[in-house]
Amino acid sequence: MHFLTAIHSDIGTVKKVNQDSLCLKVAQSTAGEVVLAIVCDGLGGLSKGELASKTVIEYFSSWFENVLPQRLQDEIVFKDIANEWKKNILYLNEKMSTYGEKHNVQLGTTIVAVLCVNDHLMVCNVGDSRCYYFQDDIKQITKDHTVVEKELQEGKLTAEQAKNDPRKSTLLQCIGASPTVKPDFFEMDLHSGTVLLLCSDGFRHEVLPKELLGVLKSSVLLDETIMKTTLIDLTELNKQRGEKDNISSILIKAI
Repeated sequence: MHFLTAIHSDIGTVKKVNQDSLCLKVAQSTAGEVVLAIVCDGLGGLSKGELASKTVIEYFSSWFENVLPQRLQDEIVFKDIANEWKKNILYLNEKMSTYGEKHNVQLGTTIVAVLCVNDHLMVCNVGDSRCYYFQDDIKQITKDHTVVEKELQEGKLTAEQAKNDPRKSTLLQCIGASPTVKPDFFEMDLHSGTVLLLCSDGFRHEVLPKELLGVLKSSVLLDETIMKTTLIDLTELNKQRGEKDNISSILIKAI
């Protein structure tokens, strides 16, 4: 399996700091082509959101470069990788919590991370940054760790009520500012033509899923230049419609 990729981040129209951090790495291995993609959204309500998101990105980037090559020497077991990532996230949560207490600041970040190894992928998330899967339709792989999503799943809110609920960005957990963190993990097969979108919540507030599907089909995303331009266009569309948050996204297409 070969992968085309694109990445884009924008500070937006209001904020003075881009608290989002991104990572996109592609490498060749004996197991086939490998891609690591991560979007971390530092929490704007906390004083060091950009430090939190950057810390997570740097840690996982180091893991990709120094630890993953050893794992790829044997047959890759995604369950083992998931356990390793969970330990990494728990360590980072404790590290940032300790830093915050020492310096009297609060810092926290979401994470959505994808590891593609040949024809298989693993997705991890904490918070409300998302991963979408495009084939003939659009599918949201991740589940938001928000108050509204929890009440929606429990049947306390309808989909229409959830859409306009003022608590839709209130997180139940994030890395750095939560006493405990329980990341979700998902595994899926990859097929030629599959498109993955990772994004911070600023990328999707003002754009409908059907609009994303219209421009993120495999038949439209013919090369990396088109993929990059599409991310920029969608970012600008969000800004035109009034999005005030930082806006970040990564595209991966399997071919």
